[in-house]
Amino acid sequence: MGDLPGVTSKLEYLKELGVDAVWLSPFYASPQADAGYDVSDYRDVDPRFGSLADFDEMLTQAHALKLRIIVDLVPNHTSDEHEWFVQARAAKPGSETRNRYIFREGKGEQGELPPNNWQSIFGGNAWTRLVEADGTPGQWYLHLFDTKQPDLNWENPEVRSEMEAVLRFWLDRGVDGFRVDVAHGMIKAEGLPDWDGAAAMVEGQQAEDSADSADSADSEKAPEGNMNPPSPFFDQEGVHEIYRAWNQVLKEYDGDRMLVAEAWVEPAERLVRYIRPDEMQQAFNFEFLLAGWDAERMTAAITNSLAAVESVGAPSTWVMSNHDTVRHTTRYGLSTPTGFPKGISAADEQPDEALGLLRARAAAAIMLALPGSAYLYQGDELGLPEHTTLAAELRQDPAFARTKGEEIGRDGCRVPLPWYDQEPGYGFSHGSVEPSQPWLPQPESFASYAADRQDGVPGSTLEFYREALALRSEYELGQGVLEWLEASGLHQPDKDILSFRNGELTVLANFGDQPLALSTEFLEDRGVRLRSQPKALTENGELAPNSAIWLS
Repeated sequence: MGDLPGVTSKLEYLKELGVDAVWLSPFYASPQADAGYDVSDYRDVDPRFGSLADFDEMLTQAHALKLRIIVDLVPNHTSDEHEWFVQARAAKPGSETRNRYIFREGKGEQGELPPNNWQSIFGGNAWTRLVEADGTPGQWYLHLFDTKQPDLNWENPEVRSEMEAVLRFWLDRGVDGFRVDVAHGMIKAEGLPDWDGAAAMVEGQQAEDSADSADSADSEKAPEGNMNPPSPFFDQEGVHEIYRAWNQVLKEYDGDRMLVAEAWVEPAERLVRYIRPDEMQQAFNFEFLLAGWDAERMTAAITNSLAAVESVGAPSTWVMSNHDTVRHTTRYGLSTPTGFPKGISAADEQPDEALGLLRARAAAAIMLALPGSAYLYQGDELGLPEHTTLAAELRQDPAFARTKGEEIGRDGCRVPLPWYDQEPGYGFSHGSVEPSQPWLPQPESFASYAADRQDGVPGSTLEFYREALALRSEYELGQGVLEWLEASGLHQPDKDILSFRNGELTVLANFGDQPLALSTEFLEDRGVRLRSQPKALTENGELAPNSAIWLS
């Protein structure tokens, strides 16, 4: 696996790319049952990744480059190898140590049935029964994810105090903020009632009537969430009390510290309740991610998101891929470019890779011109596609195992990046005396996306991202205001045309499969600052299909 010294070695690359901050997935001590999201010690670095000294050195060098470091916090659950859970296993029912987690007696004559009918997000039952110290079947414990990820009991004040202490531990070391995993999941409904709905990661069932849900910041007027009936374990009112307390913890420290929520909450009016002034600072915008390659859907996602965040005085966020989704470069190359598969295998439809890359670059041109904060997933800047032919025996996502392969899972987007096209593992162990193979194998096609093959090459995806990020900074687009160009007739999403102005910059995108003719007067008044691909604007003034341009 990669390590913290490896991250340190790539900080100059990230600085040159043009980003302002780096979010690290979990590097804490962990058995790695779910890629580190099963934490056994929140105050130490897993030896696989280095040491606390390595972390401090990485942080020091990042700050010297004016890069901020955001670390991943996993507060909903621990590893079953965490000291607390080891103690809970050995303790008696009703003990203080068991009260740190959610233990319940089973139903049925002998307690042989789970306490309720909740299902794990990863598939299967959300409850596992312990075998007590004397060898008899005992209580059941809740795990909304894998069996090795028992849910903490956030009704217990000790749990809240402990996690606030963890925040302070890392803030004392100098981290700039936290990405909060499953931020909507810590509080469960009183009594743990049965629920016949289905919950999933990132996407969710849309609320049937979200159009009537305005004026969202007031909790009394907030629309119901995306699940019908409402989930008893997600987006409960009590989570906001937790984040108000964390907001006060961050205020104890100098500098602009922040919290960003990973909360799978819809509609947007409900999501923004997590970023009210006394709670978090940002929340990931999954509506934009889920819009896909479609002008009307993307327009709606942008409009809804900006209106929602304005109601609470917070910035919006924009993201197209992350470690839980099929990469957008691949999704956009499918026959349905608004689809959202839960992984892709060799038996599934394979994407049109070239078309997906064209669309992904155009979508990046749109996203990087929007006001708010833009998040890139590692490899976006290389145009990296999903590994869609990974063999079943190599897959590590617990969702693949728990669903018996019905859900392909997230391994395809987590394959290590290609740095050097001629090195073993495409440079995964660059500089090592004895190079090692990465934990997930890369497909041969990754060679053409390697960073060294794109570095300094005009028109490459890497250089396109560098140029776009530099212009985003120059024009201060993150602090800007969006105006759809409807009056001029340029913004016609029903005709596959998306166009808006942000400050001095005009953005025009063609989602269709035919060139879009632009008037001579329109082009004469503006200079082209960015092309999503070298041939985005033809010599006779047409915007190519699946392309976007910036003009000023």
